Amino acid sequence: MSNFEIFTLTLLLTVLLIYRVWVYAVNIENFSVIDVAWSAGFFVQAMLYLSLSNGYTARKVILFLMISAWSLRLAFFLFKRIRSHHPKEDTRYARLRVEYGSAYKGRFLKFFMMQAFSISVLTLPFIFVFNNQGESLSGFEWAGIVFFVLSLAGESLADWQMSRFKAQPTNKGKVCDVGLWRYSRHPNYFFESCIWFSYFIFMLGTSGLIWGIYAPLTILFLLLKVTGVPPSEAQSLASRGELYKEYQKKTSVFFPLPRKP
Repeated sequence: MSNFEIFTLTLLLTVLLIYRVWVYAVNIENFSVIDVAWSAGFFVQAMLYLSLSNGYTARKVILFLMISAWSLRLAFFLFKRIRSHHPKEDTRYARLRVEYGSAYKGRFLKFFMMQAFSISVLTLPFIFVFNNQGESLSGFEWAGIVFFVLSLAGESLADWQMSRFKAQPTNKGKVCDVGLWRYSRHPNYFFESCIWFSYFIFMLGTSGLIWGIYAPLTILFLLLKVTGVPPSEAQSLASRGELYKEYQKKTSVFFPLPRKP
């Protein structure tokens, strides 16, 4: 299949999948499930790319595993969080429900469809990599693999440290400032952006894919300005007040840096 045919087919299937998730969200009255579906959607697309493309098998399998490891780890992490809070909805979606008013179901459908399109747009460069027939891995691809492993380990460690901190009853109401969280207020988001830049490095092994830089830059923008840091900071300030303000003064917002005195 051509790159265009693969993109069109996977987009249609992703839209159908996310629509079914919207129906489920309406039934359970919890639209937070889109976070899990969005994360898992990359795994679904990677499976389709793997089966529909005709590139070098080793490259295809490696990229499939890289995408799947990030996608499934994040989806499972979010699933556990949503399940532990259900039927309570994530504050972001609770605010949207109020903002959307009586038309919230239709507005959420549009929101869900935007998420479906975003998955396909972000993974578009991957199609070209999956169809790359060059029968050897380049230095860029090996570098991307190494950077990916380190980035995934960093994100997993940050999430584990936060979960361990929250599991201690004596830490209730406190700010997590141990481990990686001592050097960045959002190390999980930092390493997630690194994962996407590792994908880009891997992409550079396919001729002409420099334009794929838009994917990690988009993720970086979303994390810094839209869905990542801003709502997380607002929620932490609301729940921890002055303790979090002190933490903000001493700790880098995103990039891990030495603490200020």
